[in-house]
Amino acid sequence: MSTLTVTNHNRNVTNFTYVYPVLSRRAGGLSIGINFNINNACNWRCIYCQVPDLKLGAAPEINLDLLAKELRQFLNDVLHGDFYERMNVENEQRVIKDIAIAGNGEPTSLANFDEAVQVIAHIATENSIFPKSHFVLITNGSLIHRETVQNGLKILNDFSGEVWFKMDSATKEGRALVNNSAQMNEAVLKNLTLASNICSTKIQICLVDYQQRGFLESEREGFLNFLTEIKAKTLIQNITIYTLARPSHQPEAIDLKPMALDVMQNFALEIQKLGFDAYAVA
Repeated sequence: MSTLTVTNHNRNVTNFTYVYPVLSRRAGGLSIGINFNINNACNWRCIYCQVPDLKLGAAPEINLDLLAKELRQFLNDVLHGDFYERMNVENEQRVIKDIAIAGNGEPTSLANFDEAVQVIAHIATENSIFPKSHFVLITNGSLIHRETVQNGLKILNDFSGEVWFKMDSATKEGRALVNNSAQMNEAVLKNLTLASNICSTKIQICLVDYQQRGFLESEREGFLNFLTEIKAKTLIQNITIYTLARPSHQPEAIDLKPMALDVMQNFALEIQKLGFDAYAVA
């Protein structure tokens, strides 16, 4: 018998290609994950990423018929089968909180991203999952400028969905270290603006303690300065700060620790003073 926990995000627990269950600490219940990046490819390489054998690249061509079949089968198991019993899920967590497009890489790198979003929305609606549960896209935001991605966000918005936009640093040095990305604040701001103008968008900040450095003052100041600009120029209101919950599978893992909760809580208070709704999750 398997046990599903907030620290066990095994993509293979259901033996599906695209669909997997997660007990989400951020959502507070069952999150149904959709993994477009079955090749473990991403355009970033975050040092806290739990994906093994991560490689640089994009999501492969998707089998939309198989995606539809798996999602229907999984929803039937959760709604009408013994899924919760088999997975030893506590009673208070036996609720579908969301369907989250996430997985083993950047999901918006899928060529026909909008078509896949439409398939998910259709099946979730026919099973009465929406609007009771949320429809979420977890993204690093780097490809929001693509037409297919914006079309997908419009579909997400039609179903009252949300974009969870990753922003783990607001400095060039921090992004290079944490995300192995050369993206600049100007590009981040442009894509945040595009996303928030189309669909409800939240910022997700993952803080990690690398080489026992803690939360660097340069990072804190960079965030606060950039968030001040974001507040003035976008519709963003909500920010979640979190840290490691599962072991990294990247070379830097040995030098990583979760950021201290009091550090994250104090940072959330500073962000609140800028006018955001911000909170920290251990």
